[in-house]
Amino acid sequence: MVGRVCRARANCVPEVLETVVEIALSIARQNRDQRRLGALFVVGDEERVLKKSIPLILDPLAGHPKDAKDIRNANVQGTIKELAKLDGAFIISTDGYVLSAARYIEASYRNINLPMGFGSRHMAAASISRETNAIAIVVSESDGVVRIFDDGELIAEIMPGIWELDKIKPHISGKYERIINKEQGITMIIKE
Repeated sequence: MVGRVCRARANCVPEVLETVVEIALSIARQNRDQRRLGALFVVGDEERVLKKSIPLILDPLAGHPKDAKDIRNANVQGTIKELAKLDGAFIISTDGYVLSAARYIEASYRNINLPMGFGSRHMAAASISRETNAIAIVVSESDGVVRIFDDGELIAEIMPGIWELDKIKPHISGKYERIINKEQGITMIIKE
């Protein structure tokens, strides 16, 4: 699935995007058992993304060396899951380092068309992916679905668990493909 997203972009590293989606799915799965959490991850075009965002609090990742913030590291993944309890976005470099956490994304509703019921986290994801060359991944606090935005558009919805595909009403506009991955225990709807 991530390969399909990355194929259209020169600056996308499938391993990085796949790891971020796995972290997002892990947070979404926790939502069933514990207090619901939402999260926003912005991957790539880090310089522009950092310019279009501001810290909400003192950045808990500031001052740590870059090599200590590699998202492929299990300890870093655990830290991200804990920091997801804070409000704000994670900014992740194209090569897979968490540069900042708890950031407010300066979102614009212009040229963004979101389905009814999507909140400010989805608006921020759509907006930053429209205004930069980044991909945004959202864990929805309300329904536990992981959504991927590119160029201001919802391009994928990933639900933890196996669902009957004919009972799912996707939010993706245009043509899409429905996929069940039993091995990973997820149901996906991906824009074609």
